[in-house]
Amino acid sequence: MKRLLYILLDGLGDLPVKSLGDRTPLEAADHPNMDSLAKRGISGMVYTVGKGIAPESDVAVISMLGYDPIKTYTGRGPIEVFGSGMVMDNGDLAVRCNFATVDENLNIIDRRVGRSLSNGEAKVLAEAINRAVSLESHPATFEFKNTVGHRAVLLIKSEEGPLSGNITNTDPAYQRMEGLGIASQNFVNKVVKCEPLDSSDEARRAAELLEEFTRKSHEVLKDHPVNIIRSKEGKPPANAVLSRDAGSRLPNFQHIKDKYGREFASMVEMPVERGIALLCGMDLVELPSPTGDQAWDYKKRAQLASELVEAYGAVYVHIKGPDEPAHDGNCEGKVRAIEMIDQHFFGNLDLDLSDTVLAVTSDHATPCMLKAHSGDPVPLMVSGGGIKNDGTVSFGESYCAKGSLGTMNGQEVLTRIFSLME
Repeated sequence: MKRLLYILLDGLGDLPVKSLGDRTPLEAADHPNMDSLAKRGISGMVYTVGKGIAPESDVAVISMLGYDPIKTYTGRGPIEVFGSGMVMDNGDLAVRCNFATVDENLNIIDRRVGRSLSNGEAKVLAEAINRAVSLESHPATFEFKNTVGHRAVLLIKSEEGPLSGNITNTDPAYQRMEGLGIASQNFVNKVVKCEPLDSSDEARRAAELLEEFTRKSHEVLKDHPVNIIRSKEGKPPANAVLSRDAGSRLPNFQHIKDKYGREFASMVEMPVERGIALLCGMDLVELPSPTGDQAWDYKKRAQLASELVEAYGAVYVHIKGPDEPAHDGNCEGKVRAIEMIDQHFFGNLDLDLSDTVLAVTSDHATPCMLKAHSGDPVPLMVSGGGIKNDGTVSFGESYCAKGSLGTMNGQEVLTRIFSLME
């Protein structure tokens, strides 16, 4: 039976950039290993959730694994809380959070604290919030947990009945559409008051508790010693917590082995991808601890992925690399990130492509000119396993747009790949 290595490069898709000769970062990057795969495979384009939808990563990953997010999605908060090892019951309120930098009027200066908040600093700040904040608008307890860098999660447990996730975000950069989290295209960059989205007591209590947490955590953070030191060092203070994508129950996914007839292993970095992989029934393989040497880290991941392909019917790998520089509008940095992945990850894969299929795509586009997710399609290539080349000569948006796979929806991708493997 042929095996599958399914790789999502976070935020890989983009639009032509004038400074890159009207090429996308992927097309401008030197990636001989991915090009070699493209020359022996087939390609196409994918609207990861749907045409014109600029999805958040969780919604996009759910779709790219073949699930309908409209039917299964219950909010990013529950997924990240679960992926962070916290215990959530139905009726608890789970929220994804960012440490952020705001001014005295709660205007947002930086939604991600300049991406400079260390895990150690974030842990100290989270501990201070857990210690100093108490919720009094309604009887409730909470746990606030930092995860990676500026990212965090919040879990609130009510003592007077269930809470509802049907509330607004305090983070203006994201909104809710039919229950899904999507990137806002135009917004006022200021902390938003949390409001219920229906007239239920569950939503009202949830909104009031989250609004209270937002205010009180800001009071704890604004004069915290960690932030005083950061300000003296010229770094943006982590003096506020932005929240989004609340939910009050975990999603119920069909087990991925029942869906595709294959055991899956997953190699993922972030709590949201960890949560999705676990909830889908994948075996979660812990990544080697980062060494600070990205080239070495990618090499070790490639070696691990190669070993897992031999042991499993399918392996899902999620690599964060291209997304962060794209959010910063750094197209040259995105080019370098792609080149680093090609050289040190793809260059160190040890696969027998006669009986292994390798598929490479993305969870969403993050155009550098937007500094945000967009609804543009992303490239897809499928190589190995005896698949004949369809004329694709390079892995890039303009090449894949001409590929024989055509343009498809994210939910169709894995089913189509497995049909090619038969």
